[in-house]
Order: sequence, then structure tokens, then C-alpha cells
Amino acid sequence: MKNALVVYLVFIAVVVTCGALIGINNVPGDWYQSLNKPPFNPPNWIFGPVWTTLYVMIAIAGARTWLRSRMGGRMQLWGSQMLLNFLWSPMFFGMQSPAAGLIIIVPMLICIIAFIILTSSRDRLSMLLFIPYAAWVGFAALLNASILYLN
Repeated sequence: MKNALVVYLVFIAVVVTCGALIGINNVPGDWYQSLNKPPFNPPNWIFGPVWTTLYVMIAIAGARTWLRSRMGGRMQLWGSQMLLNFLWSPMFFGMQSPAAGLIIIVPMLICIIAFIILTSSRDRLSMLLFIPYAAWVGFAALLNASILYLN
């Protein structure tokens, strides 16, 4: 039990900290403000709270998966989506490239959905923790594609 708690705390600390550092180093800035955006573009203030919440949920699912099967396919999918997640902001905002962002976000969404499917029969809680994440990334992919189209 004590070791499991440490795993959960480490996953949460690493995922939230890495997400925050990537966000701080890839601030949208003037370039993003100057882009044409679709009418459904959410206000900037919503991204921080949403991503913080999602990162905690992603980390919990990752810790649960790690504790059950460290090198299994589900853990590999979890790691793949996390890598793609952490690459998206530097590609979209850092490189100022909606095209590069779209190239990253589509396989990221595929990994998230695959994780949900593979996890559904093995760990219902982890599956449920990933559903809001899939919905948000699906919305983000639509937003990313729209920005690419409009600009």
C-alpha cells in the first residue's frame, strides 16, 4: 500500500510538473492572438485549470497501469500519448505551426482512444479517467484543424 501511494504521488508530480513547465515555456503569446480562430475557441483562462485537472487524471491512470503491468501494451500506449502530449505545445506554439500541431495531435488522440479500449475490460477507473481527456483532445484537434484551415 505504501509503495503504491509513492507511485501515485510520483506520477502526479511528474506529469503535472512536466505539463506546467512545457506550458510556461510555450506561452501562446502575440502570434497565437493574431491568428484567425473559430467561434468555438474557448477563452485562454480555461486551458490552465482544464489541463491541470486532466494531468492529474492522466497521472492516476498511468500509476494504476504501471502498478498492474509496467511493460505491457497499455503502459506503452500511456507513455506514447504522454510523449505526444508533451510535444504538442512546442510544435504548435513554440514552432508557431498549427500543421505540426495537427501532425502530433491526431496520433495522440488515436493513442488515447486505444488506451481507453484496451483498458475498458481491465481497469474501468483508468478508462473512465481517460474519457474526459479523449473528449478534450478531440475538441483540441478540431480547434487545431480549424486554426490551420483559417490561417
